[in-house]
Amino acid sequence: MIRVPQKRLFSAAAAVGFAVAGLTVAAAPAASAAPCTDIDVPVARGTGEPGTLGLIVGDPVFSAVQNRLRPRSVSSYRVDYPADLGQPASVQKGNTDLVNHVRTQAAACPSQRFVLVGYSQGANVVDNSIGISSAGAVVGGPIAATIPADLAPRIAAILLFGNPIRAIGRSVTGTYQSRTKDYCALGDPICQAGGFNILAHLSYGGDANDAAAFAAGKV
Repeated sequence: MIRVPQKRLFSAAAAVGFAVAGLTVAAAPAASAAPCTDIDVPVARGTGEPGTLGLIVGDPVFSAVQNRLRPRSVSSYRVDYPADLGQPASVQKGNTDLVNHVRTQAAACPSQRFVLVGYSQGANVVDNSIGISSAGAVVGGPIAATIPADLAPRIAAILLFGNPIRAIGRSVTGTYQSRTKDYCALGDPICQAGGFNILAHLSYGGDANDAAAFAAGKV
């Protein structure tokens, strides 16, 4: 396993957080999962990320997925968690909320499938929820809950961006590996050990169409 000084990773995460906080976005209506759509897209945003589902990743990715999957109905869900560097249990709160959402939706809508999206700290949320621990990664933590095995076939695709576990030599393996697209921009210090380019961590909106195409191929 690759060892990266935590002080360096947290410094990078803090720098990204300040950069994200400086972004502005027009007010948008709150996202919510509509009952029994064909596809539900829960999104775990990055640290301090503004926007409905996330200005950098969630909003453009959801829009691209929605366009790509027409005429099928697609809903979204903003994972309810702090997305805050200052709260040690932030990831676990998101992890628990995401799993609860999938379980609740799956029970209410037997034919609904899911495309999970996570950016930065939100990628840790998704990692934990599918049983890949983010403990030891920047803004990571131990697993609080996992999506039940009987619901695994209903997870059509997983889209991860700037995933912190990659900087410590981990990746999504096992059940969900073939359904996961994990983006790490060159030089992104959050997901690349030795990365040096903070702006790379803010670049993932450019991958929205590619991510949507991947998801469409799995649905």
